[in-house]
Amino acid sequence: MPRVTALEALERFRRDGAWSAQTLDALVRKNGLDERDAALAARLFYGALQNLALCDFILSQYARGKLEPKVRDILRLGVYQLAFMDRVPARAAVSESVRLCRSLGYDRAAGLVNAVLRRVSDDRNALPEPPGKGSGKYLSVRYSHPRALVDELIALRGYKGAEAVLAANNAPAPVFIQTNTRRADPAALCAALGGRPFGDGDAGADGCIALEHGNVFRTPEFLAGHFYVQDPAAHAAVMCAGLRPGMRVLDVCAAPGGKSFAAAIAMDDTGEVRARDISGSKLNLVMDGADRMGLSCVRCEERDARTTEPSADFDVVFADVPCSGLGVIRKKPDVRYRDLAALSYLPALQAELLEAAAGAVRPGGVLVYSTCTWRPCENGDITAAFLKKHTDFTAGSERTFWPDIDGTDGFYICRMERKNEI
Repeated sequence: MPRVTALEALERFRRDGAWSAQTLDALVRKNGLDERDAALAARLFYGALQNLALCDFILSQYARGKLEPKVRDILRLGVYQLAFMDRVPARAAVSESVRLCRSLGYDRAAGLVNAVLRRVSDDRNALPEPPGKGSGKYLSVRYSHPRALVDELIALRGYKGAEAVLAANNAPAPVFIQTNTRRADPAALCAALGGRPFGDGDAGADGCIALEHGNVFRTPEFLAGHFYVQDPAAHAAVMCAGLRPGMRVLDVCAAPGGKSFAAAIAMDDTGEVRARDISGSKLNLVMDGADRMGLSCVRCEERDARTTEPSADFDVVFADVPCSGLGVIRKKPDVRYRDLAALSYLPALQAELLEAAAGAVRPGGVLVYSTCTWRPCENGDITAAFLKKHTDFTAGSERTFWPDIDGTDGFYICRMERKNEI
C-alpha cells in the first residue's frame, strides 16, 4: 500500500500540480497507512519528486518509445528505489513495480516494466551520467531543478556554489525545533528527543535542536508545550531585533506562528505580541500553539497586512512576507517546479507589505524584513529601494542564509531602525 500511495501522489502532482505535502497527507489518511508505511510512502514520493529529471534521464537510456503517463510514474518510482534506496533489495524494487503495474490493470506494460527495471538493476552501481558536465543543463538534470532556477543560482553563486545549493536541496532535511525555555531545559529536551544541539548563537540561538526523524507532533513534550517547530534562520530573524521584556511587538504575516512564539518567549511572556494574518483559520492554529505553550501575551488579529497601522507605536515589527519559497526546497521538493515567470508579481507585493509594516514602527523602533528565499529581486532589491525612499529608516544588519553553508533554510533577513526624530 505505501507504493500505491506514492504512485497516487505522484500522479496527482503530475496531472494537477497538487501541493505535495497536502496530497500525500490526504492519501495516507484515505489508504489507512500506519506510521511505518506512511514513512515509506513519503520517502518514495518525495524522493521521486526530488529526482524526477534524473530518473527520466535514466529511463531514457533503457526504455524506447512513448510511455503511458502512469506507467512512466511506476518506472520513476522503480528507478528511484534502485538508484537511491540502498536498503531496498533490487529484486523487491523490480517485483513490486511489476505487481503495482498489474494491480492497476496495465498487464500489457508489466513485461516492459520488468525488462527496463531489470536492466537498470544490472547497472545499479554504474548508471549513466547526464551529458554536459560543467554546464547548467547538466546541473538541471543531475539535481532535477528547472533550468531557469539553475541559471539564477549560477549567476548568484557561481557554478560550484550553485551545485552545492542544488545538492543540499536534495539532501534530507532535519526537523528543527526551538525550546520553550519557560517550560523546558534545552539540554534535557534534546536528550529526551534524541536530537542534537544546533547553532552557536549566530544561526539559531540557544535552545535550537535538530531531529533527524520522527513525528514530533505526537511526542509528550510537544503536547506539553515544551517546543515548537521553527528553522534556525527564521528564529534568527526574531533574535536580531534585540527584544526585551515588556516590548510591544507586531508580526504582520504571523501564520504559522513561529516568530510570534519566539518573540513571546524572548520577552518572558511579558509585553504584547500582536499576531496578524489574513487567514482566520491559520490564526486559529497560531492561537492554539500559544495556548499549548502557555504564552498569554500573544494576541491574534485577522487583518490584511497591506493595511497601514494608524498609530506608529510598536517597538518591533516583523514583516516575514509571502515569497517564492525557493529556500525551503529541501523540505518541499515541489517548490522547485514553480514557474518563476508566474511569480513576477511578488516584488511589488513585498514592497507594498514592507511599506505598510513600516508605518507601525515607533521612532527608535526596529523593522525586520524577511523571506524564505535567496532571490535578490525579493530581498536586497526590496530593502534597498525602501531605504532609499524612507530616509527616516537606517540599515542595521542584512544576511542571506544558505542550506549548503548554514545548514538552514535559504532565508533573508534585513534589520532596519527608525530614527528617533521623524
